[in-house]
Amino acid sequence: MSSGSFGVSTSGHREFVDITAQVQEAVRASGVEEGICHLYNPHTTAGLTINEGADPAVRHDLLGVLDRIVPDDYPYRHMEGNSPSHLMTLLTGSSVTVFIERGRLRLGTWQRIFFCEYDGPRSRKVWWKIMAG
Repeated sequence: MSSGSFGVSTSGHREFVDITAQVQEAVRASGVEEGICHLYNPHTTAGLTINEGADPAVRHDLLGVLDRIVPDDYPYRHMEGNSPSHLMTLLTGSSVTVFIERGRLRLGTWQRIFFCEYDGPRSRKVWWKIMAG
């Protein structure tokens, strides 16, 4: 078993950052040929998801729909001003698991792994654990 973390710097208030290459590098460094890679985001106003990475319009659309689903003008009780960010995190979740085959992440043709920033810009962390099996 191998574990670690890597940093993610975001530049926008809300954005999806493609972290697939960083995750694949962790898999390569682990030496695991067959197993699983589990990613966890320890932040309450950011998420992780797997979705299409070929067309940047998909990320734009996903963020646009999240903005419509989670209104900024709801009378939130949480007074820090980032309640919509907490709700968006609830929708995308804080972890993903990917199979590893032949030393590579087993993603679909168009799939990429995204760090979902909902309260940036910030410096964030993603924790990973790779298990052979």
